[in-house]
Amino acid sequence: MSGLVLKLGPRERVLINGAVIENGDRRTRLAIVTPNANILRLRDAIHPDQVNTPVRRVCYILQLVLSGDVTPDEAKRQVLRGIEQLSQVLTDRDSRAQLTLATGAVLENAHYQALKALRALLAREERLMGSAPAAPRGTTSPPPPEAHP
Repeated sequence: MSGLVLKLGPRERVLINGAVIENGDRRTRLAIVTPNANILRLRDAIHPDQVNTPVRRVCYILQLVLSGDVTPDEAKRQVLRGIEQLSQVLTDRDSRAQLTLATGAVLENAHYQALKALRALLAREERLMGSAPAAPRGTTSPPPPEAHP
């Protein structure tokens, strides 16, 4: 992640390589120069009780990797399987582009970029889920891997 610049609002929190960092009273910019740093904005974090759709499930697994609760090797197969399942439903050009970006990022162990690409699909998924009938039982994505204590 060389060259990443985080712009933080007052009191905003971010998780960097497992450490929670809280900004002070003013807006600030942090330049992350360490390659492959694991970064997660806590305001963007998906809480376990919000993992209720296929895109959110895959995002949550990636989030567990970024937080250090799951190793990349443990998550890789599930994330790639989840992306494959999503590609069977999200067939429009924009969704395919995001899924392709996410797949490439996972294969390169660039989990932040994979999460970013998949988060771009959340609004589209919400629109589709709101207008589509509920999925039959037994057709949901596999549950996310268990976090290490």
